[in-house]
Amino acid sequence: MKQALIVFSKELADALRDRRTLLRMLVPALLMGPLMLMALSGLLASFEQQAEKRVVVIYGTEYGPTLVNFIQRQSYTVVSLEIKNAQERDNYEKGLRKGSEVAPLLVIPPDFEARLLAGDAPIVEVVSDSANQRAQAGAGALHRLMGGFNQERAALNLAMRGVSMELLKPVDVQERDLASAQARATRMTTMIPMFIIMAVLYGALTAALDSTAGERERGSLEPLLMNPVPHSALVWGKWGAVALMGMVVALLSSLSFVPAQWLLKSDSLQAMFQFGMGEVLAFWLLQIPLAAGLSGLLMALAIRSKTFKEAQAGSTLVVTVVSLMPMVSLLNPGADAPWYLWVPGLAQNTLMLAVLKGEALRWQQVLPGVVMGFALAAVALAYVARSMRAAVAR
Repeated sequence: MKQALIVFSKELADALRDRRTLLRMLVPALLMGPLMLMALSGLLASFEQQAEKRVVVIYGTEYGPTLVNFIQRQSYTVVSLEIKNAQERDNYEKGLRKGSEVAPLLVIPPDFEARLLAGDAPIVEVVSDSANQRAQAGAGALHRLMGGFNQERAALNLAMRGVSMELLKPVDVQERDLASAQARATRMTTMIPMFIIMAVLYGALTAALDSTAGERERGSLEPLLMNPVPHSALVWGKWGAVALMGMVVALLSSLSFVPAQWLLKSDSLQAMFQFGMGEVLAFWLLQIPLAAGLSGLLMALAIRSKTFKEAQAGSTLVVTVVSLMPMVSLLNPGADAPWYLWVPGLAQNTLMLAVLKGEALRWQQVLPGVVMGFALAAVALAYVARSMRAAVAR
């Protein structure tokens, strides 16, 4: 153990000495997640501001004074496009396609009032663009307005005939949402665990490659193996330094979300998203088995490489697979499958999402990830030690 600690301190000093590489590793891990969160909050804030304006753009206000009066009574501001200028309507629709216009267009036909009085159903168009997210969000509010207008007209028509409106609503439906505020917030913050997992990976990646393939390329690995030190001590010391680097970067990445939540522009997201030191600690503890397994795996892939560049190419597969792990739960909606907890990376993503929802974790949930992470580390380190013995024999 004493010899392993000596190797550990040496590898840790080497990893911290290369400050340029360290900065290139830390800056993305610290800034990418918070920047994405703030960009998302800015998008939500723009939706909220649009909803607060309560503006309805209408083409054909002269054709439907009854409908316009209803919309204004709902405290909406009506913006009218000139009927005589058809080009103005075409320009507005082009603006919806390009994204320069953010409010959907309500088109009232010339025969609206006549057909309404005759008891026919006039056709009203809600013009939007599904590729324009802001316009599509406003289209929902416009559909609700039209639904309210239909209910009001139906109630008036029935009242004139002496029929109660209650006959059209034999069942009163009330919605009850079981999700907590934190659980609702996770629909918009599901990318946070992915950034933490990638921080673990990138924190361990450089140190793992440098302590194996990097030393082989510099010609310092073989002399190190010739020392009268058990290869297991060398492996444990190097692995400890690599895993610690991954854990440090993961901790810093988790801490970066604490001040980031104070800068959120969306009031609703700021109210729902609660990320404090308790969540930071839970995230950090959940990353320990992942850092252990990934560190050993990266060292095992790099130990047989002759150059640092060759080791980087070999580790690309690990980076790709780990980055795709959080996508499994997104592509498989519904309850999380039990096998998620046995897959390194996917298990941590699932458990971190549970933490964000405010759920209490049970040992039955945490234990599979711990077992698989350290089992992966044990197998990988055994392979690294075997490769080192083979190198000495040659």
